[in-house]
Amino acid sequence: MLNQLDSLLHSQTRLAIMSLLMNLEEAEFIYLKEQTGVSAGNLSLQLEKLRAGEYIEIRKGFKKKYPVTICTITSKGREAFRQYVLDIKQYLEPGRQDEIAEEGLAG
Repeated sequence: MLNQLDSLLHSQTRLAIMSLLMNLEEAEFIYLKEQTGVSAGNLSLQLEKLRAGEYIEIRKGFKKKYPVTICTITSKGREAFRQYVLDIKQYLEPGRQDEIAEEGLAG
């Protein structure tokens, strides 16, 4: 049986944000905006949804007297992303569901 996909991650922008954070640990708002190509307003909305789901943490501070927003992936977010990837693999390779599930247990 195929697992239900995580609706919080099953959005192009939120998936892009999480993909970036999986590799970077943390990123500034402006970097995420440039990489995703979305408006500042849309990015703020998507970041808030990820924060509310406890997939990321958001810190606000200053860098050379300018405000900066830094996003960091949480352990819950990291695990949710890994599970999402395994679930997508099951959709793409339905004949390998048991093998993919085993990969997830080993990872």
